[in-house]
Amino acid sequence: MTATYHVATAGPVTGAIPAAPPGSRTAQPRAYLMCRPDHFTVRYTINPWMASGEPVDQALAARQWQALHDAYTGLGHAVQLIDPQPGLPDMVFAANGATVIGGTVLGARFRYAERAAEGPAYLDWFRQRGFSPVHESHRVNEGEGDIVHAGGVILAGYGFRTDQAVKQDLEELFGLPVTSLRLVDPRFYHLDTALCVLDAGTVAYYPAAFDEAGRAALAAQFPELIEATGEDAGVLGLNAVSDGRHVILPAQAAALAGQLAARGFEPVPVDMSEFRKAGGGPKCCTLELRP
Repeated sequence: MTATYHVATAGPVTGAIPAAPPGSRTAQPRAYLMCRPDHFTVRYTINPWMASGEPVDQALAARQWQALHDAYTGLGHAVQLIDPQPGLPDMVFAANGATVIGGTVLGARFRYAERAAEGPAYLDWFRQRGFSPVHESHRVNEGEGDIVHAGGVILAGYGFRTDQAVKQDLEELFGLPVTSLRLVDPRFYHLDTALCVLDAGTVAYYPAAFDEAGRAALAAQFPELIEATGEDAGVLGLNAVSDGRHVILPAQAAALAGQLAARGFEPVPVDMSEFRKAGGGPKCCTLELRP
């Protein structure tokens, strides 16, 4: 599956690296875990996106989720499924269920009681399928929502959902340096709502979601930074998934898609508007299983 997307106007791009020619980026096969939205709805408020009270069209959500699933398989990626559990409407957001790097699993410990039972459900799935080692977390962390693998480094968001001290656990378990990034805007309550690692040297992000120290840390870590506009951040355009070439992102993030294409990536737009009512998008629905 090859997707193209054409946008006339691109937003600002930082860094001195010239734009990469189309097709110059390299895709790597990925393995993902997803959870069907059988029980998805918005029935409590634990982030600003949930406060609108707009009802979820569950049939439309199911179609949107399936389109995301099919985008992955169409690109040649493997997708495994975890069974959704009644009473856990946010379990569809698989990214929050754990962090998996080098086959090692760190389970999630959720900030809010409404989601607490998701952590054990995901841990059971990993144990039953022979992942080892599987670690329960002693600190609050919400999986890949705030823990982002970026090649030789881990980015760890904190400020709303994940404890800053989880940095120690990540370095011990995964043997990689950790850069902590403080989130300052409650709309971007997880790191994956404000930042997407596109490849080992390239990150797309929304600068206003971070404090000055976080922006400086990203500039020091990555030679190529792509700044999303406020409009694209506001439709959770950065809640995206990259395989190094293809970038699956919300269809409403038109300017960001243009920036990505100008940098040699291939945007794959998907409509995840029903999930945005709960503060989620493509990445929230996707947990990467890194061997």
